[in-house]
Amino acid sequence: MNNASAPPASNDSFMFDAIIIGGGIAGLWTLDRLRSAGYNVALLTDRPLGEGQTLASQGMIHGGIKYTLSGALNQASETIADMPEYWRQCLQGTGDVDLTHTNCLSDHFYMWSNSTMGKLTGFFASRAVRGRVDKVPASERPALLQNSQFKGSLYRLVDRVLDVPSLLANLAANNQGYIFQLDQIAHRLHKDTANNAYLCLDNNGEPTTVRAKRWIFTAGKGNAELLSALDCQQPAMQLRPLQQLVVRHRHPYPFFGHCLGADKTPRLTISTHPTTSDDTVWYLGGSLAEKGANMSAAELIAAGKKELAELFPWLDFADADFSTLPIARAEPRQKDFARPDNAFAQPAANIANVLVGWPTKLTLAPNLANQILAQLPEPDAAIASNAALNHLAQRLPGPVIAPLPWEAKHD
Repeated sequence: MNNASAPPASNDSFMFDAIIIGGGIAGLWTLDRLRSAGYNVALLTDRPLGEGQTLASQGMIHGGIKYTLSGALNQASETIADMPEYWRQCLQGTGDVDLTHTNCLSDHFYMWSNSTMGKLTGFFASRAVRGRVDKVPASERPALLQNSQFKGSLYRLVDRVLDVPSLLANLAANNQGYIFQLDQIAHRLHKDTANNAYLCLDNNGEPTTVRAKRWIFTAGKGNAELLSALDCQQPAMQLRPLQQLVVRHRHPYPFFGHCLGADKTPRLTISTHPTTSDDTVWYLGGSLAEKGANMSAAELIAAGKKELAELFPWLDFADADFSTLPIARAEPRQKDFARPDNAFAQPAANIANVLVGWPTKLTLAPNLANQILAQLPEPDAAIASNAALNHLAQRLPGPVIAPLPWEAKHD
């Protein structure tokens, strides 16, 4: 915990409009937007880009239909409804952020059930969700489901799936020279007697003070440590634990889909991801991952094998390699541990110049950046942007992009 103090005597002291801490999708997207808006801004991270929650995501840019399994639209589904189109424009180079070098793994997501869908059949055919979900005729089923043992209903969603490493590489290239790696960031944060945060660097024994009109914390669960370093506890965070399942197998079926069950969340979500081997990698989420948070790795693997056997009896997974990936999704604290409907950005309590943000899901990173932009003062023309940036560039290296977690474990 760093108490309020005056900055140390320094040979160098320089100011930014904003400094972002956190090298995941939230920080990188916000950096891109702030730079485009004319802010003198830099991003600091203490680890490779995307490590943690960003690369543990399934890369889905979804439009909220998976939140309507009760048979009705709701705030969660409508908050996110415009996201597929927003991201599509960015991927085509006509949106707020240029993502023309990001690979799209799939331009749609499937939703299927091995039993009757009841009232959902009528809801999915209604005008309320027209253009967001379409029934798939048998002749257009993906190869995985072109088997006589598949008797269920199948729908196609407008949701797309991105290759997250290429998304990170795209954003890093867009903002090359503005992203720096610095170890132990939280330990370098202080606040002055006016409750303004600042950061101290040590350059060969000579202290350097880094100031910003706004510090923006987008470090996922790391936000709690950053706030604690400034003796601040608000806004508070909650963690949503999951344990996802990674299945490496030899079946040539890339697939992206939600399987519906009895719950109001998908029974199982499957996404397929690039790998350095010849295997097919299925990454399994949904209710399986939520329940898996309370299981041992062995228990989750057993449950996953049972699910796959029930859902795809025509496939043999005896030779597949199963591993688990525990993750904790960081979110702003909600009453009764509810799932947030939107991105979140608010000032830190009792710290004059800190904003704290969580996108809550990959899809909503643009919403987070918009909220942050709305809370910033106009860029300060008196700040010499190049001088401050050059100071950081002389002292700090740029980070690399982290590997996909299952690739790191596999190696």
